[in-house]
Amino acid sequence: MLNLERLRTLDALARHGSVSGAAEGLHITTSAVSQQLSKLEREVGQQLLAKNGRGVRLTDAGRLLAEHAARILSQVELAQSDLEAQRGQVVGELRLAAFPTAARGLFPHAVTALRERHPALRLHSCELEPEQSIPGVVRGDLDLAVVLDWYNKPMALPDGLVKASILEDPAEVAMPVDHRLAERAEVDLAEFAGDEWITWGEGEFCHEWLMFTLRSKGVEPIIGHRAAENHTQLALVAAGLGVCVAPVLGRRPVPARVVTVPLRQRVRRHVYVVWRADADRRPSIRAAVQALRAAGESVG
Repeated sequence: MLNLERLRTLDALARHGSVSGAAEGLHITTSAVSQQLSKLEREVGQQLLAKNGRGVRLTDAGRLLAEHAARILSQVELAQSDLEAQRGQVVGELRLAAFPTAARGLFPHAVTALRERHPALRLHSCELEPEQSIPGVVRGDLDLAVVLDWYNKPMALPDGLVKASILEDPAEVAMPVDHRLAERAEVDLAEFAGDEWITWGEGEFCHEWLMFTLRSKGVEPIIGHRAAENHTQLALVAAGLGVCVAPVLGRRPVPARVVTVPLRQRVRRHVYVVWRADADRRPSIRAAVQALRAAGESVG
């Protein structure tokens, strides 16, 4: 009979593409991954891995068994969800991720509320951008992820995921206190045609959104600096190095030498939580979504 944990290890290797990636995803050592896979090869009587340079690759038999493993593990999760739903208790382990400002703005309230109401629930949280967290939910490395898209640039979700809205997060423009527009009640993005922008990393969803939005206003953006974290961007603004988009969620405290001014066109980002459809009946998932929504209401 096939061992479920060894199938889980094979599935992790297939998803991550390496022994080290599988070990990180499963929170075990690389030697433990190798041992589990060696035992699985002996169980099935076939070679599942082959050398590939310094790494390994799946053989035809390995790919075939990995496909079955993914389906088996999905059915196991569905069975666990059904049992948890029938029992009606919020127990077990829950792994959450959120992009940095949501982790800062939502997790302290939501995770604290979950721990107080459901002491038998083990919670693990981390900061991840949507580009990393959504695949993590699809793979099963995460149970939920708080993600975002923008009012004019929605993000496509893979099949098999469910989502729930958390809040609508207004965005403003942050500028130095001595900026020519700092005393305005509201501004338009087109008015920053000559300013240097402090933006996110190349290829990040929010950076691509900013480029798309500025260009739609007839502005070819001048990129001065890049910073993944909102507070780093605000620190650069405070130093007089440019302007940036500053959503409200997780923004406080704003540096003393920074002014934030609302945008006339009501720029907003949609913040929502996603999880796998086959885990939809888990009381822990529903409890976490409820806690995140309550946290969103408290900061909205």
